[in-house]
Amino acid sequence: MKKHTLSVTVENKPGVLARVTTVIRRRGYNIESLTVGQTENPSISRITLVVTGDDPIIEQVTKQLYKLVDVIKIVDITEERSVERELVLVKVKADTSVRGEIVQIVDIFRGRIVDIGRSSLIVEATGDSSKIDAIEEALSPFGIIELVRTGKVAMVRGGK
Repeated sequence: MKKHTLSVTVENKPGVLARVTTVIRRRGYNIESLTVGQTENPSISRITLVVTGDDPIIEQVTKQLYKLVDVIKIVDITEERSVERELVLVKVKADTSVRGEIVQIVDIFRGRIVDIGRSSLIVEATGDSSKIDAIEEALSPFGIIELVRTGKVAMVRGGK
């Protein structure tokens, strides 16, 4: 079983996301990651799903999704040359004695400090999943107070 990234183009209408996720849930598959947003055309949204399964399972899910009226196109971009990104916000314990060290780590990962509190910092970073995992690991010894990650967004490279 491997993780598949599906790019699902849909009509930008109420309830579409619920119908898409219900199809996947009914089949008993777990959605590892889900992001959705409007495209360059305000009447169309793109849902990026990461679902674990073998090829026949993903093919079955795709066929079921195509039965939904509001689904325009589905592309499994797992094997495509693509750009993938996630965003993470990490609130980390940071008294004055360790702030310099945290700033260095953030710089290494090309992240940004977006909030400074008395005893904490909020760090923002973007990158592929492995980069986000790595910055989490690098900041964890300081004490992660709170963490939130977006799902993966992805776009196929080139002029398609």
